[in-house]
Amino acid sequence: MSWDFIVPVCVGDLVKTGGINQYVVQDVVSPKHLPSCLSKFKAALRSQGPLCILEHFDTAYSVLQHCNSVELGVKEDTLELLVQVVSGLAASLPALLVSTSVSAAERKEKLNAVKMSVYLLCKLTETLESDSYRQSIVTAPGKGGKKGKAGGEGLLQWDSEREKVLQALVQLLQLDIRSLWNLSLVEEEFISCVTCCCYKLLENPTIGHVKSKPTRDCIIHLLGVQIKKYNHLLGASVKVIQLLQHFEQLSSVFAQAVSVWSTEYGIRAIIGEVIREIGQKSSEELAREGSGVKAFASFLSELGALVPELMIPNISVLITHLEGESHAMRVAVCEVLGEILVRVLCGDGLDESGKADRDRFFDTLQEHLHDTHSHVRARVLQVYTRIVNSKALPLCRYSEVMELAVGRLMDKSINVVKSAIQLLAAFIAHNPYSCKLSSADLKKPLEKETSKLREMKEKLEGMAPVAVIKASELWAAMEPELLVTVRTELGPTSEAEKAQQEEDDGRDVEEDEEAEDDRATAVKIAQYLRVNKYRNAVHLCIRAHGCFPESDMFASLSTLTPETLMYTLALIFKGSDEDASELSQNLPPTPQKEGEKEGEDGELKKQEMLVQYLRDTETFALQVERAISVINSMLYWKTTSVVQEAVQFCVTVCEFSVANSVSGVRKMLPLVWSTDAAIKDAVVQAYRRLYLNPQGDTVRMKAQTLVDSLSELMVDASLGTIQCLEEIVQEFFGSSSNLQSTVVQVLWERFTVKRETSVLHRRAAVLLLGMAARAEREVVLSNLDTLCSVALGEKVTEDFLLARDSVITICSITDHVRQSKGAPFRLPQDHQLFTCLTQAIAEGVVMEDPYWQSFMEQAVRLIYFLAESPDQLCSRLLQRSARLILDQIAEGGEVNKDAGQMQDGSQESSEQGEQVSCVCLAQLLALCGCVAFWQVSHLERSVSAELRRRRGETEEREEKEKGPSSKAKQAANESAMEEELGLIGASAEDTEAELIRKICETELLAEENLLCAFLPLLVRVCSSPGRYSHPQLTTAACLALSQYMMISPSVCEENIRLMFTVLERSAFPVVRANAIIALGDLTVRFPNILEPWTQNLYARLSDEVPSVRQTAVTVLTQLVLKDVLKVKGQVSEVAVLLIDPDPHITSLALNFFNELATKDNAIYNLLPDIISRLSDPERGMTSEDFNTIMKQLFSYITKERQTESLVEKLCQRFRTAKTERQWCDLAMSLSLLSMCERGFKRLQECWECYSDKLTEPGVYQPLLSITAKLRRGAKAQFKAQVDEFEKRLTAVHTRGLENVESPEMDEENQKEGGSSEKTVMRTPLPARGRPRAKRGQAKPSVSGRGNDSFVTPQKSRKSKKPMITFSSDEEDEEDAVMAESETPKVTTPIARTSRRARLRN
Repeated sequence: MSWDFIVPVCVGDLVKTGGINQYVVQDVVSPKHLPSCLSKFKAALRSQGPLCILEHFDTAYSVLQHCNSVELGVKEDTLELLVQVVSGLAASLPALLVSTSVSAAERKEKLNAVKMSVYLLCKLTETLESDSYRQSIVTAPGKGGKKGKAGGEGLLQWDSEREKVLQALVQLLQLDIRSLWNLSLVEEEFISCVTCCCYKLLENPTIGHVKSKPTRDCIIHLLGVQIKKYNHLLGASVKVIQLLQHFEQLSSVFAQAVSVWSTEYGIRAIIGEVIREIGQKSSEELAREGSGVKAFASFLSELGALVPELMIPNISVLITHLEGESHAMRVAVCEVLGEILVRVLCGDGLDESGKADRDRFFDTLQEHLHDTHSHVRARVLQVYTRIVNSKALPLCRYSEVMELAVGRLMDKSINVVKSAIQLLAAFIAHNPYSCKLSSADLKKPLEKETSKLREMKEKLEGMAPVAVIKASELWAAMEPELLVTVRTELGPTSEAEKAQQEEDDGRDVEEDEEAEDDRATAVKIAQYLRVNKYRNAVHLCIRAHGCFPESDMFASLSTLTPETLMYTLALIFKGSDEDASELSQNLPPTPQKEGEKEGEDGELKKQEMLVQYLRDTETFALQVERAISVINSMLYWKTTSVVQEAVQFCVTVCEFSVANSVSGVRKMLPLVWSTDAAIKDAVVQAYRRLYLNPQGDTVRMKAQTLVDSLSELMVDASLGTIQCLEEIVQEFFGSSSNLQSTVVQVLWERFTVKRETSVLHRRAAVLLLGMAARAEREVVLSNLDTLCSVALGEKVTEDFLLARDSVITICSITDHVRQSKGAPFRLPQDHQLFTCLTQAIAEGVVMEDPYWQSFMEQAVRLIYFLAESPDQLCSRLLQRSARLILDQIAEGGEVNKDAGQMQDGSQESSEQGEQVSCVCLAQLLALCGCVAFWQVSHLERSVSAELRRRRGETEEREEKEKGPSSKAKQAANESAMEEELGLIGASAEDTEAELIRKICETELLAEENLLCAFLPLLVRVCSSPGRYSHPQLTTAACLALSQYMMISPSVCEENIRLMFTVLERSAFPVVRANAIIALGDLTVRFPNILEPWTQNLYARLSDEVPSVRQTAVTVLTQLVLKDVLKVKGQVSEVAVLLIDPDPHITSLALNFFNELATKDNAIYNLLPDIISRLSDPERGMTSEDFNTIMKQLFSYITKERQTESLVEKLCQRFRTAKTERQWCDLAMSLSLLSMCERGFKRLQECWECYSDKLTEPGVYQPLLSITAKLRRGAKAQFKAQVDEFEKRLTAVHTRGLENVESPEMDEENQKEGGSSEKTVMRTPLPARGRPRAKRGQAKPSVSGRGNDSFVTPQKSRKSKKPMITFSSDEEDEEDAVMAESETPKVTTPIARTSRRARLRN
């Protein structure tokens, strides 16, 4: 063979005339003749083998030339033939390569065949890849999701063929075919041909998909062979960078590729090359768009995860990116560091270099916990979470990192907060300390062990020698004198001195003959120095160098100078101090003493380690407690994902039994009512995981564990917590769990004390039974006798709390709780349950038990819910209780009148109240009020519902009796009948409601009714606080009177003045708080009666007692937000609470305004009036407090139109403001508005309103701050207007309005376009004379006057209130009631709502 095949740069080069002996394509076959030529090629391949490519190269080349016009089948056939050729060469070449007797011609022939076949295969593969990608784009699924049939099949076929091509190339190139070339130098064009094909395939967007894994692996191995055998290292590293820059999806592919090349092929240098290329990119280059920074970052992160140990030598190159601007690169470097710390630099077997690297990497990560970019902070926290989960964090860094993590809980970024919570949960799950102990529990053991350590140290110090002088201290003392001696001995001397020295040296030699080795000589020199024989020591040291020239101690004396001699003497003296220490002691220590000393040192070290462990544990516990308190507060954030993380953290903390962990579990319980389904589900799942999936070997053990967990949660739980827990427990009992029956059995055993159980756990058990009964009534109903006998039997008076909880449990089977339809479920009056209840209530009236009242309230409620004719039962109960009180008086020695007459009896008990226990009388009055309240509720709920039910049954029965009418007639009259029936139904409902109202108005408090007998007594106690001054009696009477007032409007009107008197003048905060709650309920029930007294309710917002203010703001919030009370200027009293010293009251006031802001324009309408009231000089509010309140209120003004309108209103009020303080407050209010361009124009138009006040700094500075805000980010034209306005403000402030507003200024303004003149014309002038009435208004009013006056509100003139005194010698109890003149009159009638809307629970 005379020619050589040269791999061309371009496909067309092969047709051109080549160089000497260079192959040139002779015949380019036309597309029409290609199928026949391919058939000849195929036949030749079968007969001649792979070398047929030498003859049929032109055929395959012609397919390449006509690739755009040739059919797909022709290309596929050509590809198949070329794959067979390459595979045949891969099979035949090994024998040739190992043979030593191969001729040059045969070698050339094989080489040409290899180059031709590989070239054609690679080029055809690139062509088909391009066609396939182009076809996939054209036939991409549209909106219908359908793909072209042919395109889809072709694409699938190419995916499988592509893999065969790569496998054939790998088989061929894995052979050592370099020997086919001269001097084994493979030409660059051949390597580029293969590698370019690989990189072309990698550009496919689907190469990273799972289905492309075989193709991807083949490409990686093919490139690995090229790098290892064909010197493609530099080319590969450059190509990796280029492709990453343009194809972001290749980051994971190249990370896998580099990992394979460095491990399986042993080419570790590739990592260094690629990382060096990335490291050399500057921040400016990475900041440009299209720089591939995301791909680089992802590549580094994934490569670090695959081969972290190979990243360590190159990490210094990447560290520079931590100072760059690209946050993605900072994240990537931090993740690489994390992988290295987790998988390489971990464990106790690190050398000093490894420990230094580890500490440096940890320091770097800690620095970036405070990175400027939130994404970096979040990812670094996630890296630390992985480190902690892998137990790779050194113990010494626990405290520091955890403190940083707790600090990140306050981060502004939600992602950072979530990552910090996850890290803290990992700390708790993998901590080496004891989390079960709180910091308070650890304090005493730490103090005890610290004092013990102190005693041990003092004991050892007492046993030590009194004074021990170290060798270094002795050397420092002798060094100056010894240096003089050395210099003298080494300096020039006279003949006489030399003779004297020789004599001395002779004596020294005799003394030193015993020193046979260098060590003994050194000890002798040290002894000379200790006894101050410096000359002898110097001479002996000099001679020793001559005797022992190879000794390390005297080696430095090869050059004899004062410095080297002093160095040698210092080395001998200090180093031999330990060797000669035994010589300096009179008696060497005995082995026994040495053992004792070592034992004491060991104990001291153990004690020091124990104290350090306790200190670390205490620090960790303190940080955990701090983290728990912060994360618990996040449970009510608005961000769902943060709440979910906080819930998960609480679960983790509880699972690891961390101290105080139950607090978070209880706090998240109310979230079961959340409207967010994700939060609710998270809480339910958390409780199911913590409490409803118990561990145990048997069902019984699981049930006991579940009951124990729930009981612990119930102990000391608030009423709200118990209500929330009902949802969780009810869901458990509503599901089909095999534990239900066993759990119920365990609960009954605890309640009946079949096993020893504490009182708290008995109460928890009975409450849990009630929760179970909500899902299954028979749980309680079938054991009602057991409940009565155990909790409500003879021993009921010993534990009223257990009796109360039992009554609550029984209530769970009533219709009111279960809301069942059909006939009401009630028990007869003579049932054992009611006998026990009435007996317990009556006996408790005269017992003075603090828990009786809560039991009584629940018992009366149960009687009205469950008993037939509960009014009769309660009537007998009141008689019995009153009779017991009268008997108590009789036992006290008083002659009692006929106790059968209840009216007289009650009066007598009042007249001789000093002989009745105040507590007993208070309990009787509380019983009366409770019966009155539930009687009304019974009528309006139970009786009314039963009337409706019976009416419905009657109507159904009548319809059935009439029978079905004809369909035609029914269709004709359907609408008329429906209307008629609707009217009949509405009329019947009104009749029933009127009946209930009439009963409440006339019958409940009729003289023959027992409730009426106690009303005078209640009025007497409430109106005579001087005579009846017992706190519990006053509280009970006030509450009972309010419950009586709920009965009818007439009773409410008669006693409303007395109730407000109690509200304002009672000496007991609890009475005032109760009165507020009661009056709030009355406002809902009788709004027209309570409307004139609204200002008296608002007055309690300024009560001196925080608990009363808190109750007042809570009640008023409910009334206002439910539109029961109209929002008026009194809301300024709520605004004052925004600066209340009590933080809880402040949060309630803030919540009020947050909710009020959701109502359209509510705060906007109130703001002018609030400003007027708060800036009133008589209020005396400081400017700082005013600014704080206004800053919060103005934050709700977000609309431009509102801002514009408020600017005008506030500016107009400058005209009528009388004091400088009011001017300053108005100016400050203007500065707090988020001023817009329209608002600024309005501010300019109102110039005349405030220009004469600008000389005051308190007016000028706030207005100046407005211009500073407007200038930020403003356009040039608008900024010029702002600057001009600022100049005008400053001029008036410095020179006064008279000196600025001159004709020259007017002319200047006219030159600027007359804007100022127009502004003045548009400025509203102050009203003079009569105010001009607006259209549609009959007479001027507050709103009608507009904003023309900002007069400080004056108190309305009322008649002088008579002085009301509270004294014990009042004869007429009614003196304590407000006079008729003090009673507000109805000014705004409120429409009465329908009775059904007013029904209360």
